Amino acid sequence: MKKEYLNLSDKLTAQTIEDITAQVEKLKKTGGVDLSIEEDLAIGIMNLLSLEEHFYFTGVKTEKEEYFDLLTEVRSLRKPLMERLVPQHEGETWCISKHLLAATMRFMEVGAKLNTDGKKDEAKKLFESAHKTFTLFWALRLKLIDVNGLKKVAVREKPWTLQGIMNKLVDCCDE
Repeated sequence: MKKEYLNLSDKLTAQTIEDITAQVEKLKKTGGVDLSIEEDLAIGIMNLLSLEEHFYFTGVKTEKEEYFDLLTEVRSLRKPLMERLVPQHEGETWCISKHLLAATMRFMEVGAKLNTDGKKDEAKKLFESAHKTFTLFWALRLKLIDVNGLKKVAVREKPWTLQGIMNKLVDCCDE
């Protein structure tokens, strides 16, 4: 049976989210993955990423080095947990996964604040963004996305530019 993938060059729509969700449900039923444990782990990692951000901003605002030390401690906790969640990664999928989780958490937090402030429509949009982002994480994690779509986009790009070279030299994904 040929595996069907979502191509990254395709626009993410409600239908593609439903398709990904259906594939995930199928994996759960066949025992291919225990998403309840992995989802809890993903949410724990999201919180560790948020802690790293808070320690960074607190360190900068207070100019106290100990907050950067705490950031390093939290990061050292997060890395092996990420390895468990994203055990086999290629290219920059580790970093993509990390940023998808961080973005999901931020969208959820902003949505919750807006909801508390009575801005229900704005909150709903942020919650939908969080759901789409989290869905993309799972699609990548469960290899439901054809990452070759990225290669096709790269082939269409012009020869190396200064920005392209800098992007390769300054690689945020080197953990």
